[in-house]
Amino acid sequence: MTFDTLKPEIKHIVAQNNLSVDERLYKICELLEAHIAYYNWVGFYFKNGDKLELKLGPYVGEPTDHTIIPFGKGICGQVAVSNQNFVVPDVSAQDNYIACSITVKAEIVVPIFVNGENIGQIDIDSNTADPFTEADERFLEFVCKEVAKILD
Repeated sequence: MTFDTLKPEIKHIVAQNNLSVDERLYKICELLEAHIAYYNWVGFYFKNGDKLELKLGPYVGEPTDHTIIPFGKGICGQVAVSNQNFVVPDVSAQDNYIACSITVKAEIVVPIFVNGENIGQIDIDSNTADPFTEADERFLEFVCKEVAKILD
């Protein structure tokens, strides 16, 4: 599936009010991981209450020990501070990278904003070197805007 064919699927999942927020987020993770070959781990992190840390939400992929990430630490923690997308074509070249698996070669993290506040992010790991393009960024921004509708 292409990004354009996935967009209506994302909207459909978001609109399923009979499911909990976590169930819908998990379905989005499943959809992305199943239909984009180089999306090998797909998950959400959210601000953990008033703490300056992120807490792991629904995800699909290898289990991770990184259920809590302090702001500023790793790619996710940096996005929590910068409020900017972060595309890492080669994780081995990053000083401030938290390795989840030795198979991960690249990562992309896009923040989720609700009422102008960065409340979380989508995090995608790839076992393929340098797979992410501007099209991935735009698509994931779309996903985050849709997800924000159910987090408000």
